[in-house]
Amino acid sequence: MKHKTTEPLPRLTAHELSSVRGGRTLFEQVSFEVHAGELWQITGANGAGKSTLLRMLAGLMPSSTGSIEFNNHSIQYDRSAYHQQLLFIGHKPAVKAELTALENVYWQRRLSGDKGARQDSMDDWSLLETIGLLGLEDEVTGRLSAGQQRRVALTRLWHSQAPLWILDEPFTALDVKGIALLEQRFSEHLSQGGSIVMTSHQALSLASLNPQQLHLGEVYANAMGAA
Repeated sequence: MKHKTTEPLPRLTAHELSSVRGGRTLFEQVSFEVHAGELWQITGANGAGKSTLLRMLAGLMPSSTGSIEFNNHSIQYDRSAYHQQLLFIGHKPAVKAELTALENVYWQRRLSGDKGARQDSMDDWSLLETIGLLGLEDEVTGRLSAGQQRRVALTRLWHSQAPLWILDEPFTALDVKGIALLEQRFSEHLSQGGSIVMTSHQALSLASLNPQQLHLGEVYANAMGAA
């Protein structure tokens, strides 16, 4: 007797999403499934709606049509529960300019749910060393370069327990070393069963990432051709 094999449920499902803004259609009929261990790279020209799509997936703005599910349930059913399973980092670094790099890392830990986080802990020092900011830990973040501020924001990737990461242009302002470090962290997250949906204009160099590709311009062109 043969046993039936069942495919694992997708972690995130986008079904026929569209965005119409100011009478202009950015994209339509966007559908894809993200499984555990997968990275999806969203590409497209400026203005194609990449950031809009990510904000929809994160539950931060509604889609004009379609639906989004997380673990087979609508993300609108329990938004609080969904956001506890999600790490979203937008295009701009979400850091407090008036706090030091070390203080930002501490508060990021607290906001991610680490109630046992202690200020000036060795873990935070070690993390800043890992991302190349050791020596700048007491510098007010607003005085750091754009790339250094981006690294402070991205420290959340090292202590987040969320299985789903949605990242808008995470490589912005990073140098070659910073990009390589981030790709390695992506690989670790995927190997632990995590999922990533991200936008990026550049090709990923780490072979283990093996991204699934979604090009918004092609999606809209195909939809128009089928009409």
